[in-house]
Amino acid sequence: SNHLAFLQSHSQMGVFCNAVEKEGGCHAGCRLKRPPPPTDVQHAWNSVRSKFHVPSPLVPTRENYFLRYSKRVEHLWVVVDVSVDSLRGNPPPSLLRCRRRPSGCVIEEMPSGYSKVTWVEHVEADPQGVNSLYQTYVDNGMAFGAVRWLCTLQRQCERVATVLANNMPSRDLTVFPNPEGRRSMLKLAERMTNSFCGGVSASTAHTWVTLAGSGGAADDVRVLIRKSVDDPGRPPGIVLSAATSLWLPLPPSKVFSFLRDERYRTEWDILSNSAVVEEVFHVAKGQDSGNCVSLLRMNPIDASQSNMLILQECCTDESCSLVVYAPVDITAMSTVLKGGEPDTVALLPSGFAILPDGTHNRSSLSMVGTTPSKEMATGGSLLTVTFQILVNHVPTARLSLNSVATVNKLISNTVVCIKDSLSKLPADNLA
Repeated sequence: SNHLAFLQSHSQMGVFCNAVEKEGGCHAGCRLKRPPPPTDVQHAWNSVRSKFHVPSPLVPTRENYFLRYSKRVEHLWVVVDVSVDSLRGNPPPSLLRCRRRPSGCVIEEMPSGYSKVTWVEHVEADPQGVNSLYQTYVDNGMAFGAVRWLCTLQRQCERVATVLANNMPSRDLTVFPNPEGRRSMLKLAERMTNSFCGGVSASTAHTWVTLAGSGGAADDVRVLIRKSVDDPGRPPGIVLSAATSLWLPLPPSKVFSFLRDERYRTEWDILSNSAVVEEVFHVAKGQDSGNCVSLLRMNPIDASQSNMLILQECCTDESCSLVVYAPVDITAMSTVLKGGEPDTVALLPSGFAILPDGTHNRSSLSMVGTTPSKEMATGGSLLTVTFQILVNHVPTARLSLNSVATVNKLISNTVVCIKDSLSKLPADNLA
């Protein structure tokens, strides 16, 4: 049964990649397609150690060690978590900063062929360490509350339906028609987005270093250095990650519409060199047109320069929006589009995480998946801009200060371009 998937930490990381890095109370409800018939397993225990995060380095990651109990009662599946760090001798301080009181979900089979999901998050956490920019977002439960889990679950269920679909009828010529190629493209995009979400948070395994700047966005730029070795899914060498978060006086839906639209890409993508951006293929992942995977082609103005392909995934719901992209090798991508295995395609994703600033009316989020929420059309936005740059192909090489300065300038200038472009665009253009 689907409820058993909650017992598998790798499955939870895949479904909730924007909230789970590793493996006050609130509740909400949503309706999803009915799960398959249950197996003979009626109940199970499992111990889980997970890290819950927000896609920004300004919010500390929450680490929990808890027991998970799953039980089936007639037409109900119940999954309950509770922290047990107090039962361990000398638990690490990271486990004491956040405890999961009885939390979980109830999955109820409905006669209509759907499932009703009720989710409860009851968490005791140390509020210290959260940047003031995200304080309201965290305090009102939007960062780690039940609504975020349900919004993500709803969106991922629609994604699964897309993967399983054998045909996608459409008059749009850019819709990818090949089922095998579509699944491979979605699988590659999923890995790309998982990598992005895992790399943008305030990880406990890696430390972000704040760069000193001369004012503006540069003051908030944080960098992280990783070495990539023997990973077929990432290019080998030294990878420099840079991120900055800022508040924008526009609702998340407007910011998301601007950043995902290839027509506006050259207004903020400094590395595009004013190339003409063309969408070659796209795959819808649900009812919302903002949830899709696209293959973009950068056609340079200078004929002597070669074309570039960019894989882009866009995800949006009431709790969070993502625009993630990475340049891809043309030969490798051709194999993927024919249904080939995407696991060996090297990716180094960059992108944007767009969150509501927490000032909107949360009443619209009480029932996910029933009526369209207007949350994304109100309030301001918390935007995190993240770049990952391969600064040296040799993993053992030393990082130069010039590389750090270049990436710092890149992300700072990108933020300036985004602000300027958003301030000049008519509101109707971002509907």
